[in-house]
Amino acid sequence: MQKKVLVAMSGGVDSSVAAALLKEQGYFVVGGFMKNFSAESWTGVLEADCPWEQDFADVQAVCERLGIECRSFNFENEYRDRVIEYFFAEYAAGRTPNPDIMCNKEIKFGLFLERALELGFDYIATGHYAQIRKISNDKFQNSKFELLKGVDPKKDQSYFLYTLGQKQLSRVMFPIGEYTKSRVREFARKFGLPNAEKKDSQGICFVGHVNLKEFLKQRLPERVGEIVNAQGEVVGTHPGAWYYTIGQRHGLGIGGGEAYYVAQKDVVRNVITVAPPAYSNSARLSQIHWIGGPPELPLNCTVKIRYQQPDQTCTLTNVDNKLTKSDKDGPTQSVLNKSATVSVRFAEGQFAIAPGQSIVFYDNEVVLGGGILN
Repeated sequence: MQKKVLVAMSGGVDSSVAAALLKEQGYFVVGGFMKNFSAESWTGVLEADCPWEQDFADVQAVCERLGIECRSFNFENEYRDRVIEYFFAEYAAGRTPNPDIMCNKEIKFGLFLERALELGFDYIATGHYAQIRKISNDKFQNSKFELLKGVDPKKDQSYFLYTLGQKQLSRVMFPIGEYTKSRVREFARKFGLPNAEKKDSQGICFVGHVNLKEFLKQRLPERVGEIVNAQGEVVGTHPGAWYYTIGQRHGLGIGGGEAYYVAQKDVVRNVITVAPPAYSNSARLSQIHWIGGPPELPLNCTVKIRYQQPDQTCTLTNVDNKLTKSDKDGPTQSVLNKSATVSVRFAEGQFAIAPGQSIVFYDNEVVLGGGILN
């Protein structure tokens, strides 16, 4: 029987090629467009390039070209509650959030996948540069899935997908993960896709390119505070500690002398501490998630602290032995456990480690899981 796939199509070339490849491979393909954020639904002032109408028109044009059905899904309320509110709450707490990771967890591989299964689809597919490998590993022939980096190191998006579990990976396809971006462009031209030369989108997931400070000001008003150095001496002022990120250099308004970076920020006292570049040898993580079940710790592996950072060698150590497993996601699925803590010790000092950032664990090309910096 022909398998049915609902492809999450954004209007970009990557998801369009994903749909084209799956149809060529014999799947019954339907294009699914998610409307998650729009200027008209936003209660504040939005100075962002969020052209959802054009994106939807591009999806429709690609579906027409491929001869497949196009469906739309409105998740604006859920996106606001689960992603935008998280985004503001993290900045208000002085942390550095990653809305793209949260969007993947809650919307694309949460709501969208749930809706697809409810509608009778066997799989969903996206245009992510990542890969999934199926493994038969024991006498009961249980299927286990691994998440791997995309083949193109410049486009690999596995960092944003570490919260996926066995249940999701068994129902997800990444058709372009085995190709480079240039090859994907070639496919788009081969299939005659109308968006073959469309530029890649940038900015916050589904929101677009925004001025971060202006966007935050809609919920987090300006509060003039002090900028101090490591000795506690006042060296300047700022409009609000929550607008800054650890490691930030530009926009501090401190002229002359040695280059200073944001080393700490206290949103309660509204004080920013600046210092010369500093590097951390270790960190603690919470909300730990293991894609294929928790490994034996200590573990030597590599990590990424931010997207497209080269892999960093480290050792992971279990601090409190509170990692648990979840029956609902399969016998080897470890949940996002808020009480568990893992310590990571880096082989080389790391610059600008910020609370709220995600650290993702790797074993060569395999994504093991990840956690949130405390």
